[in-house]
Amino acid sequence: MDSSTVIIIEDGDGVSKSQKKKKPDVCSCQPFVSILRGKLSKNGHGMRKVIHSIKVGIALVLVSLLYLLDPFYDRVGENAMWAILTVVVTFEFFTGATLSKGLNRGIGTVLGGGLGCLGAAFAQAVGGVGKGIVVGIAVFVFGAGATYTRQMPKIKKKYDYGAMVFILTFNMIVVSGLHADQVLELARTRLSTIVMGFAVCIFISLLVFPIWASDELHDSLLSRFELLALSLEGFSKEYFETANQKEQKASANFSSNCKSILHSKTRDETLVNFARWEPWHGKFGFSYPWGKYLKIGEDLRDLATIIISLKCCLRSSTQSSETFRQSIKEPCQAVVALLIWTIRELRESIQKMRKCRSEETIVPKLKSVRIELSAVANSSANLENADGLGLVSFIYSLMEMVEKMEELAKEVEELGELGGFHKNSSCVIPS
Repeated sequence: MDSSTVIIIEDGDGVSKSQKKKKPDVCSCQPFVSILRGKLSKNGHGMRKVIHSIKVGIALVLVSLLYLLDPFYDRVGENAMWAILTVVVTFEFFTGATLSKGLNRGIGTVLGGGLGCLGAAFAQAVGGVGKGIVVGIAVFVFGAGATYTRQMPKIKKKYDYGAMVFILTFNMIVVSGLHADQVLELARTRLSTIVMGFAVCIFISLLVFPIWASDELHDSLLSRFELLALSLEGFSKEYFETANQKEQKASANFSSNCKSILHSKTRDETLVNFARWEPWHGKFGFSYPWGKYLKIGEDLRDLATIIISLKCCLRSSTQSSETFRQSIKEPCQAVVALLIWTIRELRESIQKMRKCRSEETIVPKLKSVRIELSAVANSSANLENADGLGLVSFIYSLMEMVEKMEELAKEVEELGELGGFHKNSSCVIPS
């Protein structure tokens, strides 16, 4: 008989690996749990997706009881399916989106159902050939009018879904060909089941781990402030690095941060629209000025555009030589440092919802810096060839950035006034 030798290697816990291998747990679900936990921990958004999916599943189970339980089914009948349909089409990821869609659906159903009942009753009263003519005219007038209304920018942003539901409900009722009493009964039962479905959506969306669009918008804006500050730091290092430093390490990749800022407009508009529907919660009270977030986001995109243009200038043939860059390094880096500090100070003001009194502290400093940059630009304009042109182009871009930063500081201060930010003792501006 051949003999075999088993080598036992103990790990840090004093348990041999051979012992671990001899007792496998076939039914253990620990690997699956570990993988799931790892994926969720990498991104908080992934956890919220799981929570939202569970909430939708719970809502569907609750409204399905209208169809499955005899006491409820005896009252609503086949119309219970409208409650299920309401949950499917109105339960959105963000609470504000659910409120927006649900209220739009309710308003569209009530208006469409009410006018449809009136149109159907009038058609029944006319009778004969005139009945078809009345129905055709009503369908054309209200369908065309509602469709035209949907194309108005203000209506399209907030009430597009409601207008679509209005058209659908109106046509379903007015063309149904039922008698007036039957039309009223149909509208009543369908509206009641839609309200039940909407109530379930709102209850779960608001009370069970609510996912607020306003929080998403707030955090997204704060992250863009930090991305802009990092982009400025990256550009400053790349512009004033010597040839030896550039060989030792790769230049900072700040353009990708700027591009992510530039692509934020559509998402901002969507989140602002949802946030306006949301009730008071957390630190955001009623009538919070969400529109200011759009203006602040626009200023951040303008600053990102200037930084990207400076990135392109680095590759331009008109850029100044390294010697001349080093001659303006100290004053320009001081300006960039002030801009970075201002961005992070404004970010902290929004994050902590405190006033920084930028009109009295930040803006005067930025104006004095702009005057100093103008003097540096005038002295550099006397240089010959491409050196003077490159330096002047760079300095004027910095001046444009300082001017845009002044506008951003004013917008943040206005946000603090309208949003009820608490007062801060003072802002210590770097010298």
